[in-house]
Amino acid sequence: MSSRAIANFMRQQGFADEPFEACRVHFYGLYFQPRIVFPAVLLAIVLQSGWLHLALSAVLWWNTILPALNPFELAYNRWFARPRGQAPLPPAPGPRRMAQGMAATFNLVAGLGLLYGQTTVAWVAEAFLVVGFSALLFGKLCIGAYVFHLLKGRLDFANSTLPWGKGE
Repeated sequence: MSSRAIANFMRQQGFADEPFEACRVHFYGLYFQPRIVFPAVLLAIVLQSGWLHLALSAVLWWNTILPALNPFELAYNRWFARPRGQAPLPPAPGPRRMAQGMAATFNLVAGLGLLYGQTTVAWVAEAFLVVGFSALLFGKLCIGAYVFHLLKGRLDFANSTLPWGKGE
């Protein structure tokens, strides 16, 4: 795993530069949530469960609106960071909340699509979820955070945070 890709990911998420070891620890902490949510999304897709998509959407909206009360980060801090003497994960900055909000929206659309018989709409939303989570977990690219920086007019910064970017 490239130290540059990890540093770029952390900057993309809205976190300040820090020494590599601290950066690596926070990186693994930030991956705690998607490593739980993505399998739940896949389960919702396999089962074609609108209700599971809606439940995931609700949790992700909670995380977006109340980042200090994110249950995944609270659990990580309590059961992983604290016992190991590591710094806790701070509440999510704007780019990370944008990504969570996008995942919440796609889950909402998929859930409502399934519940209202709009399977094509649900499948498109589910496809976006699979692509987004795959890029995140397998490519260290958070599309939602990248879009956040683009919407802020920070094209050069956004591109510098790509996994293959050279940083700023």
